[in-house]
Amino acid sequence: MVRSLLVRGMIAGLVAGLAAFVFARVFGEPALEGGIAYEDMVSAASGETGGPALVSRGVQSSIGLAVGYLIYGVAVGGILALVHATAQGRLGRLGVRGTAVVVALVGFTSAVLVPFLKYPANPPASSLDDTIGERTGLFVVMIVISVAGAVAATALCRRLADRLGWWNAVLSAAGGYVVLVGLAAFLLPAISETPRDFPAAVLYDFRLASLGGHVVLWTALTLVFATLADRATRPSALAGAAPTRAS
Repeated sequence: MVRSLLVRGMIAGLVAGLAAFVFARVFGEPALEGGIAYEDMVSAASGETGGPALVSRGVQSSIGLAVGYLIYGVAVGGILALVHATAQGRLGRLGVRGTAVVVALVGFTSAVLVPFLKYPANPPASSLDDTIGERTGLFVVMIVISVAGAVAATALCRRLADRLGWWNAVLSAAGGYVVLVGLAAFLLPAISETPRDFPAAVLYDFRLASLGGHVVLWTALTLVFATLADRATRPSALAGAAPTRAS
């Protein structure tokens, strides 16, 4: 069953990655082009001329973007399937679809939304090249804290459910998670490198498109995987697979 769910998760991730690619191609590329235009303007004003790009913009915005989203979607889909297989039956009376939705919601919130709120995505020329290592490190630290906090909150919720009931347990665990990530966001240093003359509309549109791509991917992934997982765990499907396993 775990193998079956893993395959279905990866298939769902493939579909979700394709949907996110279409969204990013339509809504993300214009904002990205705005950042590149600003970068070219700054380079021209300073007299600097960059060398030829190793990969053309046409390839980056089409094949490169598609491959990136498809790989990301398949990877996230596989992880979602494995977590779903572990969580199934351990989240109260939630069925297969309900478990898929809850797992995806927790995963999106902890691994994408919370880190994004602290360290949002930036278009080209809106940050310094010299600080990319520092910025990446801080972003990863925020992801680790957020995901670890979500796992701890889920475990706490299960422990409190028998005494407080699921509703109160969820509220208590969620409150603890919010306090933890809020404290982490407060203690981790902020990064403010955007030039004063950088177009605010480009920055806003790029961040909105970046977050929107994640929303599209996770939404499509959840809907497709929940449907496939539900079909895989129906009694008829399990009965049909039993002779194959026995043989």
